[in-house]
Amino acid sequence: MKEDICHGVGSLLVYVKSLKGLAAIRDAVWDLLSADSISQHWSTVCQRLLEHPLTVWEDILQQLFLQRLQVITKEETEAISVLSIQLLTSAVRDLQTQSVHSSSGAHSSHGAQYEVDVSSFLWLESPGDLLNDAGWFSVSQRGQQQHRSGLAMKTQALTPCVQNFCSSIDAKLKARLDDLQHYLPSQDVGSDSTLATVPSSADQPSSSSFNRFIDSAAVEAALRDGCLACVHHILSFIRSQLAAASPDSRPTCLSSVLFMARLSQSMGKLCPNLKHCILGKQCGFDSTAKGTPRQGKKLGKATAAAEVRPSQDKWEELKEELLGCSMEAYRIWSAALSKGLLEKFGMVLHAESAGTILATATNWEDLEIQEEAESGSSVTSKIRLPVQPTWFVQSLLFQLCVEINRVGGHALPRSTLQEFLQTCLTEVLHHYHSLTQTSSTDAVFPMTQNRALQFLFDLRYLSATLGSRLEELKNSRPQQDPRFHETCDWLESFIDPFDLDVFTPHLNASLNRLSQRTLVLLGLLTGSEKQFALRSSSLNSQDPYNILPLASSQIRFGLLPLSVSNVQKSKAASRSSEAPQQLVSFTAGSDDSFRPGSLFRQLADQDEDTAATSLFKLNWLSGMGK
Repeated sequence: MKEDICHGVGSLLVYVKSLKGLAAIRDAVWDLLSADSISQHWSTVCQRLLEHPLTVWEDILQQLFLQRLQVITKEETEAISVLSIQLLTSAVRDLQTQSVHSSSGAHSSHGAQYEVDVSSFLWLESPGDLLNDAGWFSVSQRGQQQHRSGLAMKTQALTPCVQNFCSSIDAKLKARLDDLQHYLPSQDVGSDSTLATVPSSADQPSSSSFNRFIDSAAVEAALRDGCLACVHHILSFIRSQLAAASPDSRPTCLSSVLFMARLSQSMGKLCPNLKHCILGKQCGFDSTAKGTPRQGKKLGKATAAAEVRPSQDKWEELKEELLGCSMEAYRIWSAALSKGLLEKFGMVLHAESAGTILATATNWEDLEIQEEAESGSSVTSKIRLPVQPTWFVQSLLFQLCVEINRVGGHALPRSTLQEFLQTCLTEVLHHYHSLTQTSSTDAVFPMTQNRALQFLFDLRYLSATLGSRLEELKNSRPQQDPRFHETCDWLESFIDPFDLDVFTPHLNASLNRLSQRTLVLLGLLTGSEKQFALRSSSLNSQDPYNILPLASSQIRFGLLPLSVSNVQKSKAASRSSEAPQQLVSFTAGSDDSFRPGSLFRQLADQDEDTAATSLFKLNWLSGMGK
């Protein structure tokens, strides 16, 4: 008879599609068994008819309801998983199409465009960047809505595609939590937390009824397991996409790789209901810590900690998996990008044609030095030294800076940026070191003293620029690659020893001036504002290395390059009382100011002995800093 009842009830529960409906049937059974007409005589009737007590819920219905609840939860979480894969597939397809359109110049959707170029999203002002009442609340008083404002998303480089995906998944999880709430005890603390705490006194079982909330732990476990399976399914799809987008794949795949990297990195933050689903009722305690009474007994605290530990461990493990998948995607991006840029760098570096050598020629400086002759008289001679890196070195650094800014470099993980710069520096040293393996008889153009000076200047500048940033990221001085010293020694062997002693102080001074000039231009590639410690260099304290003068007062944009040329300084002296239209003359310059390399030529022609006048010295602009 019991089996027949279970089969009949189970066949009817199949038509219940939500936990709310299941909870309504359970509560109706509880109300019926708790009625006075049944509770007073139930045990007597069972004893007379069956000769043993019968509990309807525990013996017949409880397992049927729990099984149906688990089936409903599994079906709903699987539906969320299928929807997530569909959204991911559509997003990846759109991003790859956008990459093709970008290369061909065709128009495409803004959402996909922002994924390809995050900087276009970061610098686009939108109405939702800042809430209207954001200025009236302190940081500690801001709620979840303020933390997810448009400006907060931009500071984390979370693009609209990532936000929309996470919002869609979070809304589905919120619906599951709302449905689950009907099956769990009501809140006692009066918060809006979705998961329940403990049953009230009215829900305690009598002699004939049952504890209808006794399965709360199993109910939460079913939702937790379903959500974990859903996220693991998403991660499995992402890893399959990353496996197809190896470092040797086409550049059009990099935008989708970065999308999946940002998505994996931010899913735990942008899907707060995912955390609620996995942590269970303890998340409700955490979210209402101010409203919950203090636990009086230490044993109660220990018991609560023991109960929450398994779910907390699962949540931490899931966050580690999401972060690991994100780092894997970032590694694919950095490997593919560095490989493409450094291959072009190596091709130009090893080029032996006369046209390539002339095309990469840069600015040299004539210096007069005083030497003492054997007779004791002073002799003035002129030397020429490089004061600018080769064009392909400048192009490499600038392109690295552009690519990092394109993906939202300020929000890149520290380890990713460190690994990316370390890979670039290692490959640069490899290409320069390969020059030492080439026989001078096989080269079309042998290594001369001038070429050796230029290459030595380039190599030291590259090593100092990228090395200083790596030193900051690692919080320690990185170990110098032995190939750097070997290559420098090889290049110095082509320079006359007497000339090298004379050239070294001036080369070091030029490198320090150049590092200051490009400090702001290269952005995330450079370290903080400090002097580079070059190999066996002694800095000349009299050299005016600071060519980026800033206003003495506290200003709004303290990192802007504010130097002006001699021509512009004369204009500023004659027109300092005019309206703000003068900015055009300070920024536009002459007609050739937009030609390639104009910034370096302007800085090289600037008089180093005269302190440059800052734009903030002007009367009409000086009030902005007050």
